[in-house]
Amino acid sequence: MKKILFISNITNRITNFSLPSILASQSIDYEFHLAANLSNFKDNPSDYGIVTHHIDLARNPFSMKNIKAYRQMIDLIKKEGFDAIHCNTPIGGVLGRLCGRKLKVPKVIYTAHGFHFYEGAPAVKSSLFKSVEVLLSKYTDAIITMNEEDRGAALNFQKNKNLNVYYVPGVGVDTSPHILEENEKRSLRESLGFKSDDIVLISMGDLIARKNYEASIKALSEVSSKNVHLLVCGKGPKLESLNKLANELDLQNRVHFLGFRKDIRDLLSIADIFLFTTYQEGLPRSMMEAMAAGLPCIVSDVRGNRDLIEHGKGGYLYHPTDFKGFSKGIDILSKDENLRKDMKDENLKIIKKYDVENVKRVMKDIYIKEL
Repeated sequence: MKKILFISNITNRITNFSLPSILASQSIDYEFHLAANLSNFKDNPSDYGIVTHHIDLARNPFSMKNIKAYRQMIDLIKKEGFDAIHCNTPIGGVLGRLCGRKLKVPKVIYTAHGFHFYEGAPAVKSSLFKSVEVLLSKYTDAIITMNEEDRGAALNFQKNKNLNVYYVPGVGVDTSPHILEENEKRSLRESLGFKSDDIVLISMGDLIARKNYEASIKALSEVSSKNVHLLVCGKGPKLESLNKLANELDLQNRVHFLGFRKDIRDLLSIADIFLFTTYQEGLPRSMMEAMAAGLPCIVSDVRGNRDLIEHGKGGYLYHPTDFKGFSKGIDILSKDENLRKDMKDENLKIIKKYDVENVKRVMKDIYIKEL
């Protein structure tokens, strides 16, 4: 049986990130091997019919651990004799392709979950990352992209060699309805301190600089209605400074930091609007989940977001620093229930393309063509 090595970075569970590739490889009789930092891996590989390998990968590209990880991958590939490598994430993408070139692995695929050069990125940083991707594309047989900006960039790489470029609609989300009874919704809203006429905004994601929660909080401070609240779901190093900003703007009773939550679908079902002021995305899963919940989306006008939302239809797009624009969008939607309903219907229609079952079909087609 042929073997494929799927390289990730840090993996705790089998999710939609790898599941479509697992199923696609098994459908064409490839043995699926997962290589990642599995320090906190919680699943049983045999439940999925896969083989796992711990590699000491680190997210920081300058970490010395990645030199060790490169050597570990070289040893693993020599031992197993893989017929194909499918690498993911920036670090996995670099190391996987370098290993594939050195050991002459017959087929190397790379999924770009969001190139680190993009419209609006700092020029020096963008030029550096683009140069790396152009070089590594010479050692790549196929690149899979998740948004139109990245797809266009990858198509330009084809000038370097016979490189196949594919598009997949993200890692996939569950678009099936999530029904909460009215009494359950009421109970959850009350437990969070909301009244029946309060408007609830929701944001999800790590509290890091890239997510730009400062703009969300500043936007809320400009909203004319005082019954508009913001739920922030996530944890991270920016919590203290964001809390301080909310207090300085006298929003301590309207910005609610909930930390990491396992009941995201329940929280989405009691929210009215999704707010997402991020600086950079590939194709944001949190936004797709919000659309699947029928929420209108007020989001930053960046790669990935603009693939999902057309301004004025499923929501509004504003520059990441335009907190007054975000505030305007919040004001409009918080006062117009009919408009929220129209945008809900639009997003429920659009998001069907991004259902995980469709992603599985697309990934299977790519594997058939490439492998």
